Amino acid sequence: MSIQLKIKKIHSEAILPKQARQGDAGMDLSSVEEKVLQPGDYQLIKTGLQIELPEGTEAQVRPRSGLALKNGITVLNSPGTIDAGYRGEIGVVLINHSKEPFKIEKHMRIAQLVVQYVPQVFIVEVEELSNSERGGQGFGSSGVK
Repeated sequence: MSIQLKIKKIHSEAILPKQARQGDAGMDLSSVEEKVLQPGDYQLIKTGLQIELPEGTEAQVRPRSGLALKNGITVLNSPGTIDAGYRGEIGVVLINHSKEPFKIEKHMRIAQLVVQYVPQVFIVEVEELSNSERGGQGFGSSGVK
């Protein structure tokens, strides 16, 4: 199954998203600007890209695991959702969870873009829901071991 993703560069130094390896779920998104994230700080980082998603899909902006593990840098609203009708520039809200300033450089791979199918959902209001094994048991109900 394949999806065609139309991409427009709106900045001369924008880099098209790409998978690091054939078959990877995520495509790397790169920065077109330089910024410094202070510890605890978060900022919108521009990619210089606009996309046109097919109807029935969404794009999710997710953290890069290496940035998170090695530098404490992650996507604040993870995953960020891009709806099929959005045509503005893709921006990534990064946060620095480390104790050190972190420099974002031009062309640095800062996040991943994952395209997913989204079902058409029809809301049905009911008086009662069916029973399930879990029922209303919430946070922590399955234990930790």
